[in-house]
Amino acid sequence: SDAPRDPTSAMGKRKAKRRSNSVLKTTSYYSRYQVKFARRRAGKTDYQARQGLITQDKNKYNSPKYRFVVRFTNRDVICQVIYATLAGDVCIAAAYSHELPKYGMKAGLTNYAAAYSTGLLCARRLLTKYDLAETYEGKTEELGEDYHVEHEDEDKPRPFKCFLDTGLVRTSTGARVFAALKGAVDGGLDIPHNEKRFAGYDLQDKSHDADTLERYIKGGVVAEYAEEMQEEEPEKYEQHFAKYLAEDFDPTELEDVMEDVHEAIREDPTFTKKDRVKPADAGRLFKLPKLSYEEKKANLKAKLEALRAAA
Repeated sequence: SDAPRDPTSAMGKRKAKRRSNSVLKTTSYYSRYQVKFARRRAGKTDYQARQGLITQDKNKYNSPKYRFVVRFTNRDVICQVIYATLAGDVCIAAAYSHELPKYGMKAGLTNYAAAYSTGLLCARRLLTKYDLAETYEGKTEELGEDYHVEHEDEDKPRPFKCFLDTGLVRTSTGARVFAALKGAVDGGLDIPHNEKRFAGYDLQDKSHDADTLERYIKGGVVAEYAEEMQEEEPEKYEQHFAKYLAEDFDPTELEDVMEDVHEAIREDPTFTKKDRVKPADAGRLFKLPKLSYEEKKANLKAKLEALRAAA
């Protein structure tokens, strides 16, 4: 009776937790499991949106359905007109905001004004390619007003129609993706849209202010912000607009410059291909040829003699 008691004997055996049948994954589950597409796993493509954008009507047979694709990186705005095939997507026209310095916009290549200009450049480039530039000139005045391309002359070809592909960005009111859309529409492309997502649209009053949108398109908001900062915080201004100042491009005069940029784009939207230049190390062998035992021995002997001579 004086012997120590085993504490586990009184408690008894612990019951094993039962797993829920709903969570339990059987072999039949794994044998039927289908892996998602690679671009879905990477979070790059919204396949539900893509299916709607590329599915063509049966009565149109093999006619391509064009998409006006807008994408943003940290330093660039990309606008492309693409159609889908079974072999893969085909790009028929593209424009990038890093081309804008050629037309006079030297800095601020990702803002609202740059997105509009890139969309305009893409549209004019595409219409020039298909000889439609003169037929559909688009909108050149009162850029804040909404515009839709119309087919007026029955003898001439219809306007080039495509659909906006926004990708994964949030389609909120005033988003830059709609600035690129506005640029493309003003450039002469027929893209179904309304003014509810442009800058200057009031969600409460359900009205659109054309003057506000035009100010955004011409970079007026950036110029106003730069002026204000230059007066109040000159040090912060120099730091904040360093790239503008390095290019000798005054941000306070952006509104006047953008009008010239739009004119320059309309005059010559074509892409000039750069000549390929051979790199400085062209012809250099990065993988050295194998040496025989005698060659290695001779090289080592030459190195040792050079070291002795230097000593």
